[in-house]
Amino acid sequence: MTSQVFYEGDLRTTCTHLASNQSIITDAPLDNHGKGEAFSPTDLAATSLATCMLTVMGIYAQSRNIVIDGSYAHIQKIMANNPRRIAEIQVDIFINNNALSDKERMQLEQIGLNCPVAKSLHPDIMQQVNFSYPA
Repeated sequence: MTSQVFYEGDLRTTCTHLASNQSIITDAPLDNHGKGEAFSPTDLAATSLATCMLTVMGIYAQSRNIVIDGSYAHIQKIMANNPRRIAEIQVDIFINNNALSDKERMQLEQIGLNCPVAKSLHPDIMQQVNFSYPA
């Protein structure tokens, strides 16, 4: 087993990663009967896209002695109705290394765009991803 999810009541869950015993909570969002006091399940799905991208980019960078520590992403999730679902995930990734060659940038970006979460999301979910290399 990977994880365990316990329904606390009042539209809140506690999710525990069994190997590490680390936990996170989720709440239903304000626009769907919840308190919005934590990530919603769809927030986690959108955020997982960015964490996966940064992780596989980090694996690639580490294997080539490229430093991207301090890189980060901003995520925007856009919902649709009928049925309620994630329609679009916008990810802005900021790579903390402006000394990368064009080839290194292209390779990092392709690895990020082809991460396991990106390839697992339904094709109806639009993935808008932008990469920046701030000075």
